[in-house]
Amino acid sequence: MTRQFITLTVNGDTYEVAVAPNQALIEVIRDELGLTGTKRGCTSGSCGVCTVNGDAGEAVLSCLTLAVEWDGRSITTIEGLGRDGKLDVLQQAFWDLGAVQCGFCTPGLIMSAKALLNENPRADAEAINEALAGTLCRCTGHIKVKQAVAKAVAALAEAENAVGAQD
Repeated sequence: MTRQFITLTVNGDTYEVAVAPNQALIEVIRDELGLTGTKRGCTSGSCGVCTVNGDAGEAVLSCLTLAVEWDGRSITTIEGLGRDGKLDVLQQAFWDLGAVQCGFCTPGLIMSAKALLNENPRADAEAINEALAGTLCRCTGHIKVKQAVAKAVAALAEAENAVGAQD
């Protein structure tokens, strides 16, 4: 099968990658770029563990998305959330509350929650439930996961209030 070169920015780094026309984005992320935080689950878009964030901050199922569709665009994977050795507010909340069991689905859950907070940083319980509904976890039952996302929402609101008080 003929491969073509695409330019893809992942976590702020730009790559030129040769891809097959039918190659899924997850294959490029994991197999070509070596970023194995994004997990391969059902490969049919049913489990959500392959979720990454697109250039607009939206949730993207990388198993259903062709890599060629992302030519000239950017994505963020779980590896791209933390900055300067510091965890993202969601990663920190998951850590603090022990919102993981085996950890397989955790990257997909965090990236789904990140997409929600990108769109709605003041998300309520209903919005959190809806955003996480597409990512399956057989270990945690989502209770601590939902608590972690709510904790991240509170942390973001507190940070926003602190900045507003300084102005």
